Parts: sequence; structure tokens; C-alpha cells
Amino acid sequence: MSSKYEDNVLVVVQLTGGNDFINTIVPYTDGHYYDARKKVVLGQDEVLPINDELAINGNAAPFKRLYDEGKAAIIQGIGYPNSNRSHFRGMDIWHTCEPDKVGTNGWLGLAIRELDPRAENVLTGVSIGQGLPRAMAVSGVPVTSVGDLESYGVMNRLDRERLRDKAIEAFKDIYGQAIGTGPVSEYIGQTGIDVLKGADLLADVAERYESPLEYADNPIAKSLRDVARIHLADLGTRIFYTNHGGYDTHANELPTHPKLMSDLSGAISDFLDDLERHGVEDNITVMVFTEFGRRMRDNGSGTDHGSGGGAFLFGKKVEGGLYGEYPSLNPRDWEHGEDLKHTIDFRGVYGTVLEQWLGVEAKPIVGGQFEQIQPFKA
Repeated sequence: MSSKYEDNVLVVVQLTGGNDFINTIVPYTDGHYYDARKKVVLGQDEVLPINDELAINGNAAPFKRLYDEGKAAIIQGIGYPNSNRSHFRGMDIWHTCEPDKVGTNGWLGLAIRELDPRAENVLTGVSIGQGLPRAMAVSGVPVTSVGDLESYGVMNRLDRERLRDKAIEAFKDIYGQAIGTGPVSEYIGQTGIDVLKGADLLADVAERYESPLEYADNPIAKSLRDVARIHLADLGTRIFYTNHGGYDTHANELPTHPKLMSDLSGAISDFLDDLERHGVEDNITVMVFTEFGRRMRDNGSGTDHGSGGGAFLFGKKVEGGLYGEYPSLNPRDWEHGEDLKHTIDFRGVYGTVLEQWLGVEAKPIVGGQFEQIQPFKA
């Protein structure tokens, strides 16, 4: 790995449930949008235009600021062939890069192995939040998972052991169904997933952190504040992972999606501002993804599982702008008569981040050669 990548850090934010990309990056001048969306629709006075065709959801004003500052890359039409509409299987595909079979290795776990081949630092990969993301799970690769630095720092040893056991049991319950208890037990046995070992190193990180910036009181803001705390402690973490839930908007999307957009955009904006105030913003990239988009037509109250979604990259070294092609909204081009077609494979975007940001060869991790984008400044 070239030394030019050795300080670069990736923060992955998972939008759990399937974000409605059409109402995030809104085709506000396209008649097909208004024809298909009768109820769950944003008017032209509810969006923030970035050109004559597309606009950012007005509730995500911080994204518009980052876009105007050239720090936001919007990746349009991300997906893969024959997109799976099951939350569990769909997310599993994104975590393992295996759309045709059930995979056992997480793409970020494989990246962590390349970044730290001797497994010398249990904090090379850190997950913030409950549970252990499958994206980071690879046999022999230690991963640290901590739910909340604030509360973790004041826990006694017994409480920490209970927290670790709870995380491991949750991992077994969820992924044992998909890949069998054998591989799960092997993974846990070989790595130990020593949550305590890594998390103990983080026990006093919260109290050492100082910042004039006050993050909002919501889960994603708290998670990204914890990422900032650990990054500023300079413990050698190269990959962070966290998630923002609530995006499965089959019903009541109009009341719920605006808050999701507001919380997410505010948290990412505050996080980048925090790093800038500490003078460490140069080597951080935030990648935001979701397991699928939503269908073109709403259901009267929300939107159902679809394909052809979107992803984002944020950071000072990101070359802001639009990447990929926004899927056609014309009904004759819809997949299965109801979905947007994907225009760029997610494995190409992963490959972009792996090779161009982390300096890790992508092909063995994503399972082939896929078209990449060029979203980073030279």
C-alpha cells in the first residue's frame, strides 16, 4: 500500500431500511415524477435545486451547503442486476458483494485485513452502535464494536462483559440464519470478536474529547460524535461503521422522511465541521449507502421496496458533483414496470473507495472488475 493512502480514514454510514432516493435527490422538473408520485411527492418549493433537473430535499439543507462547497459527491442510480427486495438479503449482498450466493466475508473486514494483515490493532476497524455489521466480519480479523462511548466509559467490567455477550448473541441470531451456525461460530471462535479488548481502549476517549461544536440530540449525530472522538484520539482506526435506521417508509413517509433527512444531513455536516475545527478534516471520507431505493409509484402513504437507489461521498478531498446517471423516470424504462433501473454497480463504487482512498486492491474484495468513478481530488 502506498504511503499516500496510509492516513486516509473511511467512515461508512448505513441507511437501514431502503432510503427513498427519488425524494432525496429530487427530479423536480420531470413530469414523470409528479405523474408517479401522487401523495409522497415534494413540490418545487420544497427542494433546493442544484441544476435545472435535480434538487436536494429541502429538509437536507446541510447537504446543499456541502454540495455548494464542493464536498459532496452524489452517486446516482447505484445498485446491481436483479436487485433483491428483501431487507435482510439485500443488505447481506451489500455487505458481502455476493449477489448470486450467500457470502461469508464482509467487504470491509477484507479491507481491514489488508490494512492490518498481522491484526496488530484491534481498533483498525470500529463499529459504533448496537451489534456487529456483517460488512466487517471476516474470520481472523478483530473488530471493535461499542454502542455508546458516553455510557461505556462509566460501565464496570461485568456490565461490559454482558454488553459484549449481548452483541455476540445478536450476531449469532441474525447471521446464523443466513450462513449457518458453523461459519458464525468459526468466525466468533477465531477472532474472539474481542469487543472488550478494543472497547476498553476507548473507555476514556469521551472524557478526553473537547469541542465547541454541539451535536444534535439524535442517534446518528451521537454516533458520528463518537467517531470524531475516536478519530481525534489518534488510535489508528482506518474504517468506522455506523448506521441510521428508520428508512423503511411503507407508510407515513411524509411525516418521517423529512426528519431522517434533517438528522442525517445535520449530523454529517456537524461531523465534518468538527474535524475541520480540530484541523484533521483532510484525511476523512464519509460514504453513505442504503440497501435499495423505493418504487416509482407511491402507495398513498409511503413507498415500497425498489431498486436504482443512490449513495453519497462527503469530505474535503471529495470532488463534489454528480456521478453516474440518474435513472430514467419514463415508465417505458422502468424495471419490472415499477422500479428505476440501476445505472452503476455498487461494487464499482466500493472499488473506487478501496483503491482510490484506502489504497487496497478491489478485485478480490468485490469479486471482479467493475466500473469506477473518479470522486477524489488529486
